[in-house]
Amino acid sequence: MRLPKKGEKGFTLIELLIVVAILGVLAAVVIPNVGRFIGRGETEAAETELSNIQSATIAMMTDQGLPTLGSNFTASATNDMTLFPDTHIDGYNLYGFGGGLSGINYLATNTTQGTYTVDTNGTVIQVTTGYE
Repeated sequence: MRLPKKGEKGFTLIELLIVVAILGVLAAVVIPNVGRFIGRGETEAAETELSNIQSATIAMMTDQGLPTLGSNFTASATNDMTLFPDTHIDGYNLYGFGGGLSGINYLATNTTQGTYTVDTNGTVIQVTTGYE
């Protein structure tokens, strides 16, 4: 290598190529891992939402003394918790139970990312996750 003359500054072509190669190797390692984390985060969010809705359903049934949701109970899939489990059962629902300003909210919001259904025993089933 030659010594730079007075006032010469900069990098050689070899130095720049080495830096670009190092950055390429780092990108090749990091990018696939980031994609896995994003997918795993969405899966965990959907599982957490299902768990929250199941817990809220159990809490509502316990608070109201409901051993089951009724023999004539039918549920359709929804992401609107003001209609969940179903409004035809004396207004029992997870968001705004009792109606009006005095309603009880077993969930933090009235809508969810996914859609859910529930059986007569209060078991919640996730129909869609909302992250497709």
